[in-house]
Amino acid sequence: MKLNVFGVDIAKDVFQIHWVDKAGKARSEKVKRQHFLEWFSNKAPSLIAMEACSGAHHWGRCFQQMGHQVRLIAAHKVKPFVIGNKNDMVDAQAIWTAVQQPQMRFVAVKSVEQQAALSAHRMREYLVKTRTGSINAIRGFLADFGIVIARGRTAFKREIAGCLETLSQTVPKEFADRMYERVAYIHKLDDDIAGLEQHITAYFKGCPQCQRIAKVPGIGVLSATAIVATVGDVSQFKSGRELSAWLGLVPKQTGSGGKVKLHGISKRGDTYVRTLLVHGARSAITHSKHPSEWLQQLLVRRPKNVVLLALANKTARVVWALLSKEAEYSETQYSQVS
Repeated sequence: MKLNVFGVDIAKDVFQIHWVDKAGKARSEKVKRQHFLEWFSNKAPSLIAMEACSGAHHWGRCFQQMGHQVRLIAAHKVKPFVIGNKNDMVDAQAIWTAVQQPQMRFVAVKSVEQQAALSAHRMREYLVKTRTGSINAIRGFLADFGIVIARGRTAFKREIAGCLETLSQTVPKEFADRMYERVAYIHKLDDDIAGLEQHITAYFKGCPQCQRIAKVPGIGVLSATAIVATVGDVSQFKSGRELSAWLGLVPKQTGSGGKVKLHGISKRGDTYVRTLLVHGARSAITHSKHPSEWLQQLLVRRPKNVVLLALANKTARVVWALLSKEAEYSETQYSQVS
């Protein structure tokens, strides 16, 4: 049975819905947020397409519970189908057109648990950036008074108490108090980050998929939970190379007249997961006691950063194999660094 197709442009308060009726006439309607689910409640099972933006996974779960099929599309995949000036009606029409393209790549609807874990990762990433910025700001303030702290967060924590004591002897008490408050704020950030890491660890312990891929060299608790929460349904990828390409770990291609030229990695997809895979590959190479023959030969022939990306690419493919086949990691079958 052919499903009715609806393209939905979601927003905070007003949603734009585009569809084609049985007579072949294009229709469009605005719906208030409080009536959005009610609008679809009496519809026959349909295909509902939305951009993969804020709130899309929530609405996707709601529609799936109502018996509809849901397709989420990355915003940059919809943009080529926008005709004319950009507005809500045109966006909904573009989503309706994009979802019916045979080669379109969709984003899997995340479960509540996956979205909560991924949100914890985002909060942790934000707090780490805030902590780094705060530490650098304090370094700058101290440098203005001739006090220099060695680089690194460990050195900062070790030396800051003595530096503040030295500073308080030469500056007004009000300014010294403000500096003590900033340092206390950094300690509070440390506690908040530790709390989020405990939450992520709890999700890891309750997720068999995370524990399965964490056995791969270069993948730990953070990487495993981030990959599972970000990828969602791994069956949307036909091969490990598709997952690797989705994460931007394969060369970018340009070609014309039958000639194809390869460039650096495309850097498409999720920057956070790609960063974790690259850092994990660096750790695996650094701490490996018995590197594989493939890795040894690659280190001889290629620069280290190229080897890091090659290993991250291979790790992504191994992750796809483990998740799609529900297999356990084997050093002999998936030999990488040990």
